[in-house]
Amino acid sequence: MYHLEKEKPDDWWEVEALYDLCFAPGRTALSSYRLREDVDPVASLSRTARDEQGVLGGALRYWPVRVAGKRVLLLGPVAVHPTTQGEGLAAAMIRDSLAAAAEEGWERVLLVGDLPYYRRFGFEHGQGVEMPQPTNPDRVLLLSLVPDAWQGVAGMVEKDA
Repeated sequence: MYHLEKEKPDDWWEVEALYDLCFAPGRTALSSYRLREDVDPVASLSRTARDEQGVLGGALRYWPVRVAGKRVLLLGPVAVHPTTQGEGLAAAMIRDSLAAAAEEGWERVLLVGDLPYYRRFGFEHGQGVEMPQPTNPDRVLLLSLVPDAWQGVAGMVEKDA
């Protein structure tokens, strides 16, 4: 059994080690990481999943970005330890954190990922929203936490200043 909690400052390096384990070398060279440089994650929404012994099984983070001057949450990375994949940890963290984001008043979420997986959470292809290159535009996915939140919001994703 795993329990979800907000990521604490002391979790930082353990979460980074999980990301290193789960993702290919060079992950920090991806365009989404350029949007995260020198920007703190949204602490109230970033999550960890730990078992009864306190072993980290999964983690996710959110980052503030802007599109057309509007504040947007960038979801990712989402990682689950290889020994716990398929147990629903990622889905639990995503659902929990999206509900918290809506409660906090966030309206828009974007991520770079696979639509067949993220569709179940309500994500759709991002028409008119562009991530810095090189990003496959077919992998830019959007979610409205309030009706029509993405209506009229288009352009390049930029760092939150």
